[in-house]
Amino acid sequence: MHKMMEINYLPLKKINEAHADEIKQAVNKVLESGWYLKGKATEQFEQNYARFIGTSYCVGCGNGLDALWLIFRAYLELGLLHEGDEVLVPANTYIASILAITENHLKPVLVEPNINTLQIDDQLIEQAITNKTHAIMIVHLYGRCAMTPRIEQCCKEHHLLLIEDNAQAHGCHYHGKRTGALGSAAGHSFYPGKNLGALGDAGAVTTNNKELADAVRAIANYGSARKYVFNYKGINSRIDELQAAVLNVKLRYLDQENEQRRKVATCYYAHLNNPFVTLPTGKQSDNDERDCVFHIFPVLSAERDALQQYLKACGIGCIIHYPIPPHKQQCYSEWRNLHLPVTEAIHQQELSLPCHQLMSNEEIEYVIEMVNEFQP
Repeated sequence: MHKMMEINYLPLKKINEAHADEIKQAVNKVLESGWYLKGKATEQFEQNYARFIGTSYCVGCGNGLDALWLIFRAYLELGLLHEGDEVLVPANTYIASILAITENHLKPVLVEPNINTLQIDDQLIEQAITNKTHAIMIVHLYGRCAMTPRIEQCCKEHHLLLIEDNAQAHGCHYHGKRTGALGSAAGHSFYPGKNLGALGDAGAVTTNNKELADAVRAIANYGSARKYVFNYKGINSRIDELQAAVLNVKLRYLDQENEQRRKVATCYYAHLNNPFVTLPTGKQSDNDERDCVFHIFPVLSAERDALQQYLKACGIGCIIHYPIPPHKQQCYSEWRNLHLPVTEAIHQQELSLPCHQLMSNEEIEYVIEMVNEFQP
């Protein structure tokens, strides 16, 4: 029996302290340059991140929601989408995915997830398509790749734009490519708690489409591609030089840190063994072992609330992602009569265990032992 331990869900201060010297040097360089927006650090990060993801273009912006919103807005401006068009989206996603659609006067069509993978159920996509469906947004939830050959086929057959919400899956792979390079465009969030986290808000759009990248860049800059000339009614959404400098440092360690997260998850899969706790399947498809970067390690339990209280009493930080599904939120009261049983079950049963690159073997063993001893 282990003695009582205190295990933080995500010790952000420690995670950033691991890179403190390099971050301080990068920040000092920005301070000394006297250039704080749209400068060298941003340009460098956009190039580095495009190379990392495997796309021709990366456009930095203010945050992950803006990244997704900008993609849809750019497609509207380019005439590839029109107000009222339908966009398929997983019903169990974080609300940002859906806000990006509705804020552009497009219509989200909620598709249930697969209870084993917690990703959009590719068996249900075909039946959700109508003559108004022009795009699908896959969300690589929890850091697991949501792409499947069936989704690829569906997009080809029905000429759908494929947009990726890659906010939780930086560095994830699918058949030799990285998520964020699989579709028409992808939105990324660098919120501090992400696998690649800034020290504040930041986001990016990646794409291979130059026209789209140019439109996104202009819309994010008040609608202007050239100073004082405004082609679009834009917004102001920029990544600042300090955040870009921090991200340039942390990007160098991302693959290595994701590998450490995988080691934690591998131990969980091998040793978590409690009849009251279900682990989503380890693999989404016949993909390589890098198809998950374990931004979140979710488990399901019908006794979720009791499990959470018990783990907290054991000193183990754990979080619910997410307690209320989008279709039950007040802001989408038009959906209040929708019944989505798989999504609702996930939101009632999901609990996230600590899973990060700084976990020691002792901490991993303690979490496993405590979860295995749980009895409601």
